[in-house]
Amino acid sequence: MTFDADELEDGARAATGLDDFGSPYYREGLERIVDALNTLADLNDIGRVIQHATISNALIQRLKIEDTYGRHPEIEDEVVHGPVFVIGLPRTGTTALSQLVAADPQFRSLRMWESQAPTPPPEAATQHTDPRIAQAEAGLKMLDDMFPLMKTLYNSEPTAPTECQDLMGMSFRTFHFDGAVRAPEYLAWLMDCDMRGTYTFHRRVLQLLQWHCPPTLWHLKTPVHMFALDALVEAYPDAKFLWSHRDPAKVMGSVCSLIQYLRSWSSDRNDANELGAEQVDSWVEAVRRAMDFRSRVGDDRFADVSFTDLQTDPVHTLRTGYEALGLSFTDATMASVERWAEGHRPGSRGAHDYELADYGLTPEGVRERFADYLATYDATG
Repeated sequence: MTFDADELEDGARAATGLDDFGSPYYREGLERIVDALNTLADLNDIGRVIQHATISNALIQRLKIEDTYGRHPEIEDEVVHGPVFVIGLPRTGTTALSQLVAADPQFRSLRMWESQAPTPPPEAATQHTDPRIAQAEAGLKMLDDMFPLMKTLYNSEPTAPTECQDLMGMSFRTFHFDGAVRAPEYLAWLMDCDMRGTYTFHRRVLQLLQWHCPPTLWHLKTPVHMFALDALVEAYPDAKFLWSHRDPAKVMGSVCSLIQYLRSWSSDRNDANELGAEQVDSWVEAVRRAMDFRSRVGDDRFADVSFTDLQTDPVHTLRTGYEALGLSFTDATMASVERWAEGHRPGSRGAHDYELADYGLTPEGVRERFADYLATYDATG
């Protein structure tokens, strides 16, 4: 199986009976990832099926979203408030922090089941019984059966908050494609491409999701937002950020281990040293861009969260972050986040074993690359 952008679009049209993909902005990214899959990704048979399904679903969802807007143009009037974004290097507690915020009833979060299939727009009355929840649960069960190590690497539940990767993937400009397959040329293009249209479409999906299912104050999360904060804030002028911090020398081995496992689903290639160098280069650049953005816009949009503090006292840590951002921490917030923290203690999903040396990296070398970051923030956990 080879990949062809026109054939993938035709397949999505045939699956839906729809024809309008919206802004043609998405097409360049589609062509770039298709080229990567056909050349440098070294896909195995399972990988071809996985990547074909991933791209096809992104195109199908674009068609359905544009069709919904065509039939209900009033969705354009929806105002997305905030959002509060959780950012930080991967493996710094961003998932736990995100789920802690999502427990707060004042926030609307992007849940896995609706991220994968935003249409029809969820309804407040049926959001907890929507059939897409069971479909997402079945998908996770199949994933756990096929790739059992994933449960110890990443906590994922159908109704839990998820990263923005599906929404960004619908514009075919997201670092998560590189996380799933080896795609160096796509990654190099992505580093410098225009991300404004990606966040415009991202906001478009949130408008649709909140239309019949409030609240409208959003919380979202993915580390890759650090690569393009200027484009993000152009789409979301009131955005604020909870930035989690941890020693990069304790992070990068875990990052590489996760991506090595994810890529093993789609390819039999294993070049650990190449992966280590690639990931350090990418995340050093992400942090550099985020620090530069913060130096230009000021600290008012940001609250810093220590990984160690989040592990030892998550509720107090969240309260402190809220205070820094001018957010209310009500009694209802306190009760909800305490309940979540009590049921999700660190280490409850098993151990994740990895070594920096497996990827040609040393703690000293990693810390040297992140020297500016370490000199600026408390990242000792």
